[in-house]
Amino acid sequence: MGEAKYKQLAGTIEQRIQNGTYTVGNTIPSELQLQKEFQMSRHTVRQAIALLVQEGYLRSEKGSGTFVLRKTRANVGNDLIPTKKIGVVMTYLSDYIFPEIIRGIEGTLSKKRYSLLLASTNNCHDKERECLIQMFNQEVDGIIVEPTKSNQFNPNFDQYVKMSQKNLPLVMLNANYDAFNFPCVRVDDEKCGFLAMEYLINHHNKRLLMVIKIDDLQGKLRLNGMMQACEKYQVQFSSEDIITYTTENIESVAKQVLNRLSQNPEITGIVCYNDEIAYKIMHELKIHNFHIPEDYAIMGIDNASISGLAEVNLTTINHPKEELGKAAAEMIIQMIEGEKVTDYLFQPYIVERTSV
Repeated sequence: MGEAKYKQLAGTIEQRIQNGTYTVGNTIPSELQLQKEFQMSRHTVRQAIALLVQEGYLRSEKGSGTFVLRKTRANVGNDLIPTKKIGVVMTYLSDYIFPEIIRGIEGTLSKKRYSLLLASTNNCHDKERECLIQMFNQEVDGIIVEPTKSNQFNPNFDQYVKMSQKNLPLVMLNANYDAFNFPCVRVDDEKCGFLAMEYLINHHNKRLLMVIKIDDLQGKLRLNGMMQACEKYQVQFSSEDIITYTTENIESVAKQVLNRLSQNPEITGIVCYNDEIAYKIMHELKIHNFHIPEDYAIMGIDNASISGLAEVNLTTINHPKEELGKAAAEMIIQMIEGEKVTDYLFQPYIVERTSV
C-alpha cells in the first residue's frame, strides 16, 4: 500500500520549505489553493498541515493563514529536540522587510536548537497584549519584541513589568519603549533621516517635502535626523512641508502629498519615512503624469524588496534586516546563557538607484 496522500502532500510542502519556495515568516498557499493544485480533499490538506505543524515546520494563525516557522524539523530524534523556546512578537510577519528579519532570527536560533514561536500585532495594542499573554502562558525562555506604536503611550506596560519581574530575557527590535531599558537591536534611525535629507540636498533640491509616520518611534527619530540636515545646510521649510500619518491613515497620504505639491511648486524633492510610503507616492505621481526624477526626486529608507519593483528604482537608505534578526537572536541567546548584553546599533548607508 502506498504512502497516505496527506503524508505525500506534507512531504511536498516540506520540500518547498527547504528549497525556499515557501520562506520562513511567510504564509504557504491557502487550504483552498492547495486543494486545487494537488486535487485533494480539504480533509487531506488539513491532515498534511497538521502533521507539519506537529513537526515544527508550520504555525497556523486563525484569520491570517499558515506561516512557515523553520526550514528544519523541530522534533525528530532526541538530538533535534529544541533546548529552549523563544517567542518572537513582530508588528507584521509577511509584509515589507519583516520576512527577512524573521529569517535572520530563525537561522540563528535553529543553530542552537532553539524553537521559535511567532506572533504578530498588526501594530495594534490590543493584539500586542494577546501576543504577550500567549508568550507568557507558553512559558517561553526568552522573547524578542518589535514594539507596537512605540511613539505612543502603551496600555500593555503592565505585561512588560510582569516579564521584567519574572526575569524573562527580553530583547527589543527596531525600537524601544521609553519607559523601559530593555536591550535593543536597531538601525541608527536619526542617521537614516539625516543621510536621506542630505542626499537630496546635495543633489540640488533646496525645497523638500517630508513624509513621516508618527505613531512609531522610528518616525520621530528619522524626522530628527532630517531636521539636523536642514539645520546644517540652512534649508528652509514650512510646517506644511511635513506630512504625517499613522498606521490607520496610510492610504490617504499619497493624495495629501499631491495636494501639497500643487500648493507649492518650489518643492523638487520628497524624503519619505520608508520605502513603502515612497512606493505609494511614486505610484500616485505616475497616475497624474509626473515623472521621476525629472519632476520630483524621491528618497526612501529601508532598502526593502519593493524599492526595486517600480518602473523607476528607488534610491534609499539600507536597513540590515536579516543581520538585525541575527543580532537579536544572538543577544537573546546570550541573555539566556547569563551573559551581559548592550544595545546594538547598526549604521546605515545610501543605496543609489534612479529616483534621484
